[in-house]
Amino acid sequence: MEIGLEQLLLNKISDAGTLKLRLQDWQCEGKKVVFTNGVFDLLHIGHLTYLSKAATLGDKLIVGLNADSSVKRIKGEDRPVNDQNSRAALLASLFFVDAVVVFTEDDPLNLINKLMPDILVKGADYSVESIIGAREVIANGGEVKTIDFVSGYSSTSIIEKIRNQIPDQLIK
Repeated sequence: MEIGLEQLLLNKISDAGTLKLRLQDWQCEGKKVVFTNGVFDLLHIGHLTYLSKAATLGDKLIVGLNADSSVKRIKGEDRPVNDQNSRAALLASLFFVDAVVVFTEDDPLNLINKLMPDILVKGADYSVESIIGAREVIANGGEVKTIDFVSGYSSTSIIEKIRNQIPDQLIK
């Protein structure tokens, strides 16, 4: 029986409880589990580079994805551009992403505490001390790492560039 793309993607997108069981299985197999999180609104080369580098830090990569409700609180009412189901499907379609989980809080602390990955990763614009969940992961024997961003790429800057190229009368 052939499995379609939709089913493959659904197998990668899960709730925190189901993912916790998968993570424990992976860890029992001796695999290092990496966790990172973000909005990932308009997927661009900066995201791809960051996520692919994160994946190389361990054996399995989990991406925590901000739900639409938290994106609106963090980024403003006009965000996200793409809804959480679309963003989750795009992330799940990346071969180096093993799992995607959506969280509704403004930060991933509860999710990190539930999953307790081996390696927590954020962009190098954060210091290890300021990364949410770092203290908890380190106390559990895990590691926290940072990855440099590809300069010049961000969803916010892409959205602004698009807005600046559209006449005002078309935006309203």
